[in-house]
Amino acid sequence: MTASADPEIAEIDVTGLTSRGEGVGRIGGAATFVPGALPDERWKVRVAGEVVEPLACLDESPDRIAPHCQHFGTCGGCAVQHLKADPYLAWKRDIVVRALEKVGLKPEVEMPVDAHGAGRRRTVLHARPEGAGYAKAHSHELCLIEACPLLVPQLAGAPEIATDFARLTGPADMAFTASDTGIDLDIRCRKGTGADFSALARRHDLARVSVNGEVRIARRPVVVRMGRAEVTLPPASFLQPTAAGEAALAQLVIERLGKARRVADLFSGGGPFSLRMAETAAVFAADSDQAAIGALDKALQQTPGLKRIGAEVIDLFRLPLLPRELEKYNAAVIDPPRAGARAQCEAAAKSKLGRLVYVSCDPGTFARDARILVDGGYSLGTVSPVDQFRHSAHVELVAAFTR
Repeated sequence: MTASADPEIAEIDVTGLTSRGEGVGRIGGAATFVPGALPDERWKVRVAGEVVEPLACLDESPDRIAPHCQHFGTCGGCAVQHLKADPYLAWKRDIVVRALEKVGLKPEVEMPVDAHGAGRRRTVLHARPEGAGYAKAHSHELCLIEACPLLVPQLAGAPEIATDFARLTGPADMAFTASDTGIDLDIRCRKGTGADFSALARRHDLARVSVNGEVRIARRPVVVRMGRAEVTLPPASFLQPTAAGEAALAQLVIERLGKARRVADLFSGGGPFSLRMAETAAVFAADSDQAAIGALDKALQQTPGLKRIGAEVIDLFRLPLLPRELEKYNAAVIDPPRAGARAQCEAAAKSKLGRLVYVSCDPGTFARDARILVDGGYSLGTVSPVDQFRHSAHVELVAAFTR
């Protein structure tokens, strides 16, 4: 497709779905991306340079369904709500397959585990005094919503709560977490705020209110169960988006650990894997988040019957465990953020560590790190995707590397 200042009307046969959830076809030999289009459809579009505006579906895919949210297509939170379940899961699997193929790896990749469960237990809403919601698709404008059908029932009132607080703070991002003891709200704003939130916290029965991670109101401890343990979450701490997703990932990790009895849990966070692994294995946990490590260590000490080696604050990006340190363990688990774990994988590739279980939230950086490990002598086993971000392009996965 050649760039042009003058819009032109064209027809396009959609042949695939990109990793962002856009339909893709060709006009004049050039790849063209059509928002909202599905494979095996024909669309009339308006083309102006790099901007493609879908006008009408001329031939509809049999896999197309009606989206269940009135905001789909305007709200940028979901990429794919209009695709049947089986081809939707196949699309997510294909995202993982294509990422691995780019680095020359072709392991077995299973169909994704549907781990939406009761819904997402955390979300960040952009809030204004007039309302709250998510950014519009391909825009910085705000799509105001009254509710999000993807959230757990406990967060059904989150847009109203966010709006009420924004009337005191002005525009801010409101990060909600649904815990076992109530809703945790962290208000994120550049300049902070000195507003008194006591009345609103009582009105909405919030467990805790923080501003940029600093606790302002603590009405109840914010507690989440992980395996047999109960973890008191620090403010603004990471939590897997769905409870079903956390459980599915942990089960896959434990299955791939086999009979390992001494395990290093790297990028451990607050312990969703450590606390479950510690039921049968001695666990050493490491993460750069001091508050999360403190919460994990406390939970390990307070839960009878759990085994532990220790928990330390370590920046694994700058100071990865060295080969000789890794070799103290039967296995290691790594669960890095989206940036992946290049340095830690390079160290593992030089070690004699026999088993490494990798949990990833980004197929691209996973593929890069997998290539490092395979080149270092590891074999990559079956890859298991997990879908806890329903309707989005995000996909998690678990895979084991063995020598």
